[in-house]
Amino acid sequence: MFAPFKHQANAYSNVHVETGVQGADAHQLVSMLLDGALTAIASAVNALERGDIPAKCKAVSKAAIIIDEGLRAQLDMQAGGQVAATLQDLYSCVLLRLTKANLKNDAAMLRECSQLLTPMRDAWISIKPQKIAA
Repeated sequence: MFAPFKHQANAYSNVHVETGVQGADAHQLVSMLLDGALTAIASAVNALERGDIPAKCKAVSKAAIIIDEGLRAQLDMQAGGQVAATLQDLYSCVLLRLTKANLKNDAAMLRECSQLLTPMRDAWISIKPQKIAA
């Protein structure tokens, strides 16, 4: 009965995300990736607390892909110096903790991943480049 509406809602959501990505600058893209990872981790915690293990696994996988392919893989280790190396270590730590949390069904470990990423997201948002008026 509700399948067509759900399909339409998913399609709208996909268009909204794709449109946001296409119009985003590099700073906004990183913000979107961090928000996406944090949202996926929160979804994993909620699914785990409901006892929905398949949904938990799917959400953890989504968070891991965002962190690994969206954030970590884009680091420029030569140009980024120590900052890039520190971010590499942070992302590796979060990925390891996500994997362990997934295997152990550990909500506290998932929350720890959010606690590791949230200050970085907040700091990233606070350094948003200012637009220069022409």
